[in-house]
Amino acid sequence: MKVIGLIESESTVPRIGQIVQVLTGNERGSYSIIVQQLDERFVLIADGDKRRFDRPKRKNIRHLQMCDHVSPEVHNSMMETGRVTNGKLRHAVSKFVEEISEKKGDAFNGKR
Repeated sequence: MKVIGLIESESTVPRIGQIVQVLTGNERGSYSIIVQQLDERFVLIADGDKRRFDRPKRKNIRHLQMCDHVSPEVHNSMMETGRVTNGKLRHAVSKFVEEISEKKGDAFNGKR
């Protein structure tokens, strides 16, 4: 099941600040951002709303769909300070979802 405008990354290597869609669990279908890579198999994700930066969710990368978009604000903040505000996370996710919905609307000529 593919969403229009959602591009699965060629490489499955997760990057800090990368937008992902959760495929399994209670948060299925929601978007989050990778805030830390634990090892080659697990990452920590947060969205700034349900999952805050101080309590990220540990997820297997096989349970995530990697989007080909890295939030520069989140990436730069994590590289400079090792932290990111929940507001930046929320903003990055909502901006990405808005772009996705615009692309969906273009595909359906605005009619649903």
